[in-house]
Amino acid sequence: MIVNGRLEGHKADDITALSELDVSEGKRFQDGSMWGFFDRLRRQDPVHYCKDSPHGPYWSVTKYRDIVAVDTNHKAFSSERGVTIVDVPDKHWMQSFIKMGPPKHAEQRNTVSPIVGPESLTKLETLIRSRVRAILDGLPRNEDFNWVDMVSIELTTQMLATLFDFPFEDRRLLTYWSDVAVTTPRAGHAIDSWDKRTTILSECLDYFTGLWNERINAEPRLDLISLMAHSPATRNMKPSEFLGNLILLIVGGNDTTRNSITGGLLFMSQYPSELRKLTDNPKLVSSAVSEIIRYQTPIAHMRRTAAVDGILGGKQIRRGDKVIMWYISGNRDEEVIENANSFVIDRKNVRQHLSFGFGIHRCLGRHLAELQLRVLWEEILDARLEVNVVGAPERIASNFVHGYSALPVRIEA
Repeated sequence: MIVNGRLEGHKADDITALSELDVSEGKRFQDGSMWGFFDRLRRQDPVHYCKDSPHGPYWSVTKYRDIVAVDTNHKAFSSERGVTIVDVPDKHWMQSFIKMGPPKHAEQRNTVSPIVGPESLTKLETLIRSRVRAILDGLPRNEDFNWVDMVSIELTTQMLATLFDFPFEDRRLLTYWSDVAVTTPRAGHAIDSWDKRTTILSECLDYFTGLWNERINAEPRLDLISLMAHSPATRNMKPSEFLGNLILLIVGGNDTTRNSITGGLLFMSQYPSELRKLTDNPKLVSSAVSEIIRYQTPIAHMRRTAAVDGILGGKQIRRGDKVIMWYISGNRDEEVIENANSFVIDRKNVRQHLSFGFGIHRCLGRHLAELQLRVLWEEILDARLEVNVVGAPERIASNFVHGYSALPVRIEA
C-alpha cells in the first residue's frame, strides 16, 4: 500500500526459505510486515505447511477460494479442537458453540440469534444513533485524543452492555475481559500464565453468574443472558461452557466492530480521495462500511482441524492437521478482488470479502457490526465533523485480533 508516497507494510522477507516461513508471529501484525509474507505465500505456496512454530506445525491457507473451501466444509474441517492457532491447555479449555458441530452448534447459536435479528436491529438503530451523537458531541475540540478509547471502545462497549443487559456503570469490564480472553500468556507481560488468565476470566464468570441467577428467576427478556437462561439448549450448561459462550459473544461483539471503527477512520485519512467520494455522495456509506471491514479484516485468522485425510490446493492434508484460514490474506487476493491492496469504497462486489467467514460459523453479529459502522459514518457526515489523524496508529501484537490500542486524532473546532 502506498501512503504519502511511501510503500508501507510490504517488507517481504524473501531471504527466508519457504519451508521455514512462519507467518504467525504476533509482531508481524503489529509492524505490518505480515503483508509481504502473505503476498509471497499467495504467489509461491498458497497452501503452505509450517513444520515448526511456537504453536506447532500448521497449514496456512492464504487464497480466497481455498479459504472458502475450508470454511464451508465443516465435516472435513472441524472447529471442535479450537478456532485459534494457539492450542489452549486442557486444564484451561472452555467449550462454546463456535467449537461445536451440528446439531448442538445450531441449537445454541439459534438461542441467542434473535437479539441480532431484523426486528431487534430495527429497534437498536435508534439507540445506536442517539449514542453515536452523544459520543461525537462529547469529543474534545482543539486537542489530541485517542479515537480508540473515546469512540471505538466506548461505542461498542455500550452496545455490549445493552445486549447483555449488563450494569452500564461496569461496562468497561467487558472490554477488559475481552482483551484478556484474546491474549496468549507470555512471560514478562501482564497476562504471564494460563493460570492468571483463567483467574481473571473466572471473575467474569462470577459476575455473569449473578446476572444469570437474576434472569432465570424472572420473566424471559430479549437479552443474551435471559435468552440462554430460559432456553432448553443452554440453561443446563456447565460453568466452563457458560463462560466459553460469554467470551465468544463478548469478543465477537467487541473486538471486531471496535477495530473496524478505528480502521475506517485511519483508511479515510490515508486515502483522502475516498473520503471525498463519501462526503460528495453520502449514499456510499453502506458500500464504504463493507470496504472498511474487508480492508481491516478485524479477525486475522480462524483455525480448523482436519477431520479426515484430503487434498487442498494440491496438498495432502492429514487427519488431525491444524489448518489456518488467513482471512486477512484472502481479503487481499487479487485473483478474486481487483486492486485488493487499495482502499476503494465504491468497488465492484464490495460485499465480497472474507471478514465474516462462511458456512455454519459465519459471524452471527455481522449485521449489527455493519449497522454500528453505518450509523457512525452517517452521523460523522451529517455533523460535517473533520477528524484528523495526527500520529501513527498503535497496533496490537496479535495474529488473531487485527486491531489497535491507540489512534491519535484531533478535531478542529
